[in-house]
Amino acid sequence: MTGTVYKSTGSWYTVKSEKGDFIECRMKGKFRIKGIKSTNPIAVGDVVDYELEESSDTVTGTIHNIHERKNYIVRKSVNLSHQMHIIASNIDCVFLLVTINNPPTTFNFIDRFLVTAEAYGIETILIFNKIDTFDDDTLDEQLYMQHVYEQIGYKCLRVSSTEGKGVEELKGMMIGKVTMFSGHSGVGKSTLVNAMEPSLHLKTKMISTASKQGQHTTTFAEMYDLSFGARIIDTPGIKGFGIVDMEKEEVSGYFPEFFKLKDQCKFNNCLHKDEPHCAIKAALERDEIAWSRYNSYLKILEGEDEHYRTDIHNDDRAASDETRK
Repeated sequence: MTGTVYKSTGSWYTVKSEKGDFIECRMKGKFRIKGIKSTNPIAVGDVVDYELEESSDTVTGTIHNIHERKNYIVRKSVNLSHQMHIIASNIDCVFLLVTINNPPTTFNFIDRFLVTAEAYGIETILIFNKIDTFDDDTLDEQLYMQHVYEQIGYKCLRVSSTEGKGVEELKGMMIGKVTMFSGHSGVGKSTLVNAMEPSLHLKTKMISTASKQGQHTTTFAEMYDLSFGARIIDTPGIKGFGIVDMEKEEVSGYFPEFFKLKDQCKFNNCLHKDEPHCAIKAALERDEIAWSRYNSYLKILEGEDEHYRTDIHNDDRAASDETRK
């Protein structure tokens, strides 16, 4: 039998069969997926083959095969720095929720997310949430951020789940797709999903005012069927993404505005740092590429991963301020 994994709690997986039944399944033995060093062999969104096992009181299943994934998204495993944790697979579109100051989302965080999604071939749309809470300065900052990403070609949407602004437009983008909502804890993922589908009652928690970071409310990733013909994967609040298995020469290829210009650099192995006749640095000087993006690129290139994951956002916020002076 074949089904889709809707929930994973580490040892048990909730699988939805092709008939629409939910079955609790375990994994048969240890899976080694070719080329993937991951701490969780099966992820939400995986299509799996399983066999039913009937005991005296319940029907469970044993998963014995995972179908090839069209894509997946990762973060580095919290404990094992050399391994990664697959958050979800077979995703049509990721909505990255961005809040300006409640909690702060930085250019660096967004850019790392986008690079990871580009590398794994997943479309990302930026959702600027909580627009009902903006004062003039915050609005300016949000509109500038939106301008940076729209210039590159990323779709952006402004939303207020509490006032219902942008919610219907968002639902239209989701129909017929497996989607995922991501972003820092506290950006309003659960609140937004509840605004679209009130019957779900996803847990929400208030922002911790002391740290301006949200408190985690989602423990395990889980997929939900929505009444308007979409599926979403709800994910644990994510502090930071590791850039996984990427050579330095590859990084600029996942910045679309860099990729367009790469062929114009004098050296085909140009890293766009100190090399002469670099088309990307020339575009930067002409303000055709945002300094915030270049700053993120350098940080990824220098592998400032662990530093980044401590969630220090002041330095890249300052860098983005520099671009507007």
